Amino acid sequence: MEFLDLIKRNRSYRSFDESVKLSRETVLSFVECARLSASGGNNQPLKYCVSTKESTNALIQRETAWAAKLRPRVFPPEGHKPTAFVVICVDTDIQKDPPKADRDVGIAAQSILLAATAQGFGGLMIGAFNRQGVKEALKLSDNLEPALVIALGKPDETVLLEDASGSVDYYRDENDVHHVPKRPMSEIVMEV
Repeated sequence: MEFLDLIKRNRSYRSFDESVKLSRETVLSFVECARLSASGGNNQPLKYCVSTKESTNALIQRETAWAAKLRPRVFPPEGHKPTAFVVICVDTDIQKDPPKADRDVGIAAQSILLAATAQGFGGLMIGAFNRQGVKEALKLSDNLEPALVIALGKPDETVLLEDASGSVDYYRDENDVHHVPKRPMSEIVMEV
């Protein structure tokens, strides 16, 4: 698969085929890609909580908020929840100020999602979540601060990229196709 095709297929999915389970080993292979990715100053302050159990997934799901722009719709739809989660945490024993690890979190999350996409899965980065609720649900030690939740599974929805003409708000059409407007190159590349 061409790299650009992989990027285009790596979308924010909000509906999954619950009959297709992700094994712990498969999700760990995604995390291995994050582990080997770049880290600011090679500090490597991230730790990963991996869940493939329905009961733990439900605890994490309960603490997340999805697709505020599409309200009053609720995501994921009932019967279409992710079958795995990765919670990326910052270890404050390594990085005292968790926001300083934000670049590492972004790099790790993108690596996980690209690895998932390459294997026919997909996911969603979730920044809107109850950090304390996730910390308590997963019984995390005091030094681990949840920074990002990644939902993973086999996508069962269509997501289309399109050139933006005005608004870049994503939306669903009458056929429940998810549209993602992207600013054209002419608007984002500056001549120097």
